[in-house]
Amino acid sequence: MASFNYKYDYTICTVADEDIFTRQCRALEKHIPGLVKDELLHDVDDSKVQIYYLNGQRLSVHNSYYIDAVFIKSEFDIDPYFE
Repeated sequence: MASFNYKYDYTICTVADEDIFTRQCRALEKHIPGLVKDELLHDVDDSKVQIYYLNGQRLSVHNSYYIDAVFIKSEFDIDPYFE
């Protein structure tokens, strides 16, 4: 199993929300040039994780019903793309 070195965590919403998850994914795709969309993981509790890559570095967007939040984990800083 692959191990990822997530350096950055971003809380988007403090409750799980499918609409916010979808809008966050679209915003990343729009604002980060070269971002490559990979697989969408779907858990039995309806949680979802959308995986992306940029220059070999991984970013994942989570809609977690277990944690009850929408959040991003990333190997690179996304703040410069949203200034």
